[in-house]
Amino acid sequence: MNRFAMSLAALLLVPAFTTQADAAPKTRYDATTQTCRVLSDGPLEWESRPWGEGGKLFKEVCKGCHSRNNDKGAPFLWVESKNSEGWNRVFETRSPKCAKTGAWEGITLEQQLKLNDYLYRWAANSQDLNDSC
Repeated sequence: MNRFAMSLAALLLVPAFTTQADAAPKTRYDATTQTCRVLSDGPLEWESRPWGEGGKLFKEVCKGCHSRNNDKGAPFLWVESKNSEGWNRVFETRSPKCAKTGAWEGITLEQQLKLNDYLYRWAANSQDLNDSC
């Protein structure tokens, strides 16, 4: 591929990345703490990214049990397993078996909030959401 074609391809990708970044929800209402979490800038913007604390917690803590072919009997989960409101409900009601059996006790409330921020932001329908608070 010549330089011109490579440059043109790179230019065509830039709008796709900007559109995706702009489409992410900017806020999330957390019913547990009754606060509006601003995901569009500042520390929460960073922490709700895949490389932030929320993304790391999902990979390190949740995926340990919720991976494919796990021996814990936990269902396989990925970020898109639920929509944004579904993830909010999971954290508000503490409905999963792992929350009820105490597996969440090792995760502080602040870590749970960041984990919920991450899952809410990158859920399957997150690009269709308007600001939630």
